Amino acid sequence: MTRDIVGRFAPTPSGSMHLGNLFSCLLAWLSARSRGGRMILRMENLDTQRTSIEFGEQLMRDLDFLGLDWDEGPYWQSERGGYYQECLDKLMAQGLVYPCFCSRAELHAANAPHASDGDYIYQGACRGLTAAQIAEKSRTRSPAMRLKVSGTVGFKDLHYGWYEQELQRDCGDFLLRRSDGVFAYQLAVVADDGAMGVTEVVRGRDLLSSGPRQLYLYRLLGLPEPEFGHIPMLLAPDGRRLSKREADMGLDALRERFSAEEIVGRLGYLAGLLDRPKPVRARELVQSFNWEKVPMEDIFLPEGLF
Repeated sequence: MTRDIVGRFAPTPSGSMHLGNLFSCLLAWLSARSRGGRMILRMENLDTQRTSIEFGEQLMRDLDFLGLDWDEGPYWQSERGGYYQECLDKLMAQGLVYPCFCSRAELHAANAPHASDGDYIYQGACRGLTAAQIAEKSRTRSPAMRLKVSGTVGFKDLHYGWYEQELQRDCGDFLLRRSDGVFAYQLAVVADDGAMGVTEVVRGRDLLSSGPRQLYLYRLLGLPEPEFGHIPMLLAPDGRRLSKREADMGLDALRERFSAEEIVGRLGYLAGLLDRPKPVRARELVQSFNWEKVPMEDIFLPEGLF
């Protein structure tokens, strides 16, 4: 029995979307709609210090402007802490979670390996602490909570094919909740996608390495696993990754120079769905969407395209 297709938008409401965000949202929407699927909107505002409701409302207006609709939501992660705690408790009951007292400075100062994406690979300094040691350290510092990992986990990406990691070697025991009580991205996104019935996750290639550890969590929590489809990154002409700090690449600035159809058409051209950058509505690209058309390598923005 095949599952109904359910995709999702999962933006972080911390500022105006830039071209990379728009590219990811467009392809996530096209992938789901091309298969007759539904879309869910979820605001990933776990860190309420750097996100806001106002930015979330602006993101919704931006998606609407581009013709990228959704069928369910918005959900706000800041309102779902009780559910994340239930998931954490379930993992703790399996004996797979331990407190970690390492500070950020201590982690960065350690002479330890990093994954290909630059993330620190935790070496398990707190994994073997005794109950007495934990009690002593807890007097002066609130711990983060980490998940014990083991084994190899792989998956077939919709775009990049087979990808796997030996978890202990390639990512190490990873955070489930920070020392300040904020739940970590890996736990929250798995808990939410599982609870919301998401069947496909389309996002930037920079998150490809998160796939195995997230699948590990799906299996431990007994949640249905989605398919993953990762897409190339959009790069500035000089090779820099786009960010929300670059206002000229933000949608606010783009709207002053281009119509929604012109923005969508240019993004469709970069995705290999059009032979030239011409104005189109998002729905006009649904029938032409095909993963084989999307470039494999990261995409340098041509001078003068935006």
